[in-house]
Amino acid sequence: MMTFALDPNATHVPFDLLVLRLRSLLEEAGASEEVAAILARNCAACERDGTFSHGVFRIPGYLSTLRSGWVDGHAQPQIARVGASYLRIDAMNGFAQPALEAACEDIRAMIGESGAAIVALRNSHHFSALWPDVEPWADAGLVALTMVTGGPAVMPRGVARPVFGTNPIAFATPVEGGMPIAMDFATSSMSQGDLRIARDEGRRVPLGTGIGRQGRDTEDPAEILDEGGILPFGGHKGALLSLMVELLASALTGGPFSHEVDMSSAPGAEIPRTGQLLIVLDPQRGGNDRFGGRVAGLVQMLRDMGMARLPGDHRYQRRAKAAAQGVPITPAIRALFI
Repeated sequence: MMTFALDPNATHVPFDLLVLRLRSLLEEAGASEEVAAILARNCAACERDGTFSHGVFRIPGYLSTLRSGWVDGHAQPQIARVGASYLRIDAMNGFAQPALEAACEDIRAMIGESGAAIVALRNSHHFSALWPDVEPWADAGLVALTMVTGGPAVMPRGVARPVFGTNPIAFATPVEGGMPIAMDFATSSMSQGDLRIARDEGRRVPLGTGIGRQGRDTEDPAEILDEGGILPFGGHKGALLSLMVELLASALTGGPFSHEVDMSSAPGAEIPRTGQLLIVLDPQRGGNDRFGGRVAGLVQMLRDMGMARLPGDHRYQRRAKAAAQGVPITPAIRALFI
């Protein structure tokens, strides 16, 4: 059996060592070697890039969900090409990331033939950030859009109980001469992971983040999580975007709506079984072989006009530092090696 140890004085851990440790924990909890490898790299990448609410913070949820039997850590997805540009995937109660990776060859084939791929994924579990699902496609010169539903956590104003998931959307595009733009945002005022971190650290959150008991606005993240719900961002506009995600990621794919997710039969389960939509496009099929250059020009204009931060900037900065120094060791990371 492989043993893991950290120098007690170390401030950083090599990325590959973090991946190995996470992979070991996931396998011990019941994931296959292949599934554990994909999930471990995904979580480690989120931690490395500063997406802390979806990095090592998520590992206890992965482990308890695997041990509960709610998710199949050895699932083999069923993939069916049902149209020239349409792929249907049944994750067979497994994780979304391995199912999407298993479909990569089919997705590339459809893009080569028609310039587009629509992927409808159901019976799947997604517990991570969405940018890792789209950034690799932008690295390959393609445009990608994805969205996923979750368990009921979001209450638009006037609604009696949580009816939507945080329902994130991610989009990525290539940028000629630069790193892709990859944006990833919940349609709620705050991601559930960030809200849980605020609760665990004893921090308050801004008014307007969520609703507590008896429908009152509150700064207490525990009250929002336990007795109320998170608000959509932007009022009715965020609620409508969340509704769109329900329709495309759940209704279109055949997955359950967020309000239908019920994990009460599996104590310890934290990862909802839902649906996900992924769309990948070849921009050159639009008759525009200068797409990447035009995007680069727009990006430069925005920076010249004072837009100091664009999607992905902080992730890429943290990624470059980690490549040179390793991943910063937090108390949560150190606890993994004890």
